[in-house]
Amino acid sequence: MTEFQRICLVHYHEIGLKGHNRSTFEMRLLKNLEALLKPFPVVTIHRIAGRLCVFLREGCDWQTAKDAADLAAQVPGVARVSCGFKCERDLDVMAKAAIDAMAEAGDFDSFKVAARRNHTDFATGSMDMNRIIGSALAGAYPGKRVQMKDPDVTVGVEVVQNAAYVYARSLPGVGGLPVGSSGTVACLLSSGIDSPVALWRLARRGAVCVGVHFSGRPQTSDASEFLVDDIARVLERTGCIARVHTVPFGDCQREIALSAPPPLRIVMYRRLMFKVAERIAQLEGAGALVTGESLGQVASQTLDNIRCTDAAVEMPVFRPLIGTDKLEIIGEAERLGTFEISSQDAPDCCTLFMPRAPETHAKLPVVLEAEAALPVERWVEELVEAAEVRDYACPAYKPKRGRR
Repeated sequence: MTEFQRICLVHYHEIGLKGHNRSTFEMRLLKNLEALLKPFPVVTIHRIAGRLCVFLREGCDWQTAKDAADLAAQVPGVARVSCGFKCERDLDVMAKAAIDAMAEAGDFDSFKVAARRNHTDFATGSMDMNRIIGSALAGAYPGKRVQMKDPDVTVGVEVVQNAAYVYARSLPGVGGLPVGSSGTVACLLSSGIDSPVALWRLARRGAVCVGVHFSGRPQTSDASEFLVDDIARVLERTGCIARVHTVPFGDCQREIALSAPPPLRIVMYRRLMFKVAERIAQLEGAGALVTGESLGQVASQTLDNIRCTDAAVEMPVFRPLIGTDKLEIIGEAERLGTFEISSQDAPDCCTLFMPRAPETHAKLPVVLEAEAALPVERWVEELVEAAEVRDYACPAYKPKRGRR
């Protein structure tokens, strides 16, 4: 067991480009990490020298530190996480910490040392630190070569005002901005592959995401609702979803299927869903809707049909996957951890009462004429009232006063 206190250095990139409001973004990321790392033995998290340092309890083992770093790397706003140690500002002690850190870096053949001092009250400069600590590592690991360009392991040494931080294992983060720094959005969330990825992309841009799931209940089973809950459990591990409103949509779809021209059913379903989602978004204080649509992927996602559905609402509609093909979306869902859940069969409102030949080039005047015969506004009020709410762990989410 190492004699040094374990730390995780959290590096960020985009936040560092901010101006006078940079501290606001840093504090939001710090608060998110504090909440999401509660299952781990974290003593405190401090801002130091343009990054965040997670201090772990004395005696914390390597596996626990590794698991904490792995989770932190998936939190939006984090560009990179490095596992290492806090030690005294003494070259011999720093060299010993570097040897311990490199022992936990995995298999490697080449290495280099990247040292820097953030305070000139430490007499030894960066170049001399590189040489002294590099020599100690070469002695401790005979047969491993020093390689300045693209080494297998880079040992970082950060000398700050009262301590030094030494690390060797680094892993890339997801980048972006911390959740809670870009307002709130309402995401149409199905149990399929696409919409969880779209939601995650908005969370990665700093938005608090509220899901709106349209269930085929009572015309279908509630299986899709359980899958959406499983998806939300994956997303909440990194604070990417705040709550889900589940809307029992089956009866309204049945009424549309009985009354509307069959080719227009899908567009009319989507318009009603958008209207309901917009009303829920307003209750949540959200500024936009988000969907998982990709241009041309299915009948409802043609340019003409998208135009018809957008016309149902005044709120902006974001489509982060609009230019992404299915294989790219699947790859992202696999990395996110939602693909296997979304691959399970479950009847939902998207497949309920599907016409044989859906319209792919709907015209808005024709759609509005068909819609005029339906009690759309009454349905919207009833569906919003019937929505069931489930909350998830999102440190940045603050429910609107009076909302369930």
